[in-house]
Amino acid sequence: MDFNIYVIIGLLSTFVTVLLAIFILSVSSKNKISNILFAIFLILNAFEFSGFFLQIFFEKPNNFLVAKDQFTHLTLPTFFLYILSVCYSDFRIQKKHLWHTIPFFAANFVMIPRFYLSSTDEKIALYKNFNSLYEIIYIHISLHLQSIIYIVLGFIVLKRAKKIFLENYSNNNIKTYKWLFQLLLFMSFLYGVAIIKNSLKFFGKQNNFQIAQIGMSIAVLSFACWYVLKALRNPNLFSGVNSNIKLITDLNVAAKNNINREEIDAIILFMKTEKPYLNPSLTIRNLAEKIKMNPRDLSVLINQHLEKHFFDFINEFRIEEAKKILKNPEKKEFTVLEILYDVGFNSKSSFNTAFKKHTGLTPTQYRKTA
Repeated sequence: MDFNIYVIIGLLSTFVTVLLAIFILSVSSKNKISNILFAIFLILNAFEFSGFFLQIFFEKPNNFLVAKDQFTHLTLPTFFLYILSVCYSDFRIQKKHLWHTIPFFAANFVMIPRFYLSSTDEKIALYKNFNSLYEIIYIHISLHLQSIIYIVLGFIVLKRAKKIFLENYSNNNIKTYKWLFQLLLFMSFLYGVAIIKNSLKFFGKQNNFQIAQIGMSIAVLSFACWYVLKALRNPNLFSGVNSNIKLITDLNVAAKNNINREEIDAIILFMKTEKPYLNPSLTIRNLAEKIKMNPRDLSVLINQHLEKHFFDFINEFRIEEAKKILKNPEKKEFTVLEILYDVGFNSKSSFNTAFKKHTGLTPTQYRKTA
């Protein structure tokens, strides 16, 4: 494989990634922090891609090239903060987040004696045995440990955010978490490949390592393009939950036994007569205000006494309403799309999923058998 191919791939990947970062920063969004963090993530990847062609401008090793490589330690922390910003609408960058930069500064500290403080000739001598240097071995080990830790943390954050959503919200933006789950799986695969790639760097043939490196750059570039297309097609996809909301499992539910059957029946009657579920943005706090009940007690009632998430509790009423319309011969001209909006859903895919979960049939199949 000709060396020029690596240069072309590097130039193309860097250019497109920076272009995507600029585009994301220029797009108007309610969640500006998410856009900024993802743009930084893309720029950090662009730094990585630039390694394919920087030798054109720098024939000899220097401190700029050494420093550039250490920015890789900020890529996954930035990605993790991005996940937090998407999951939680109240996320803000705080001083405590500075601890995420510790691996970056540690890596630079390790490089000071024999890299930053050495002369050009000394650097050239070091690079002859590059892969056997303890600094390089340390950096690779720290990066791979970092990737495992941050991906696991990402899944933990996502799991908690999804639970908060299901217990407190009724809108259909749960697809945000499904999408983030797919994204994390992709990143897990990507960094798994990175571990194999760097094993080839130390134990395999150099040509195989370079091929794997190109594959990685194309994969990250494809991911970035996919993200932008996803965001453009679903502008309301990335709306998070409030991180201060406590899960039922975190609450002291001593008041559980104080809730009697009359209260449950009164709530169900209110749902059937007043139909608050027709509001696609209904939250457990909204419902609690309507029935003049403490949101915490209502959450305990639904999640523990009825053994349902608030999300499923509300969707059951929406599905029952949809079934009535589908069975009504006078409303046979209503399309499925019209019905789903009428009963409180805001997405066809979410409506179909919920309908099949509760009935075992799609809305179209149900209408034919009704």
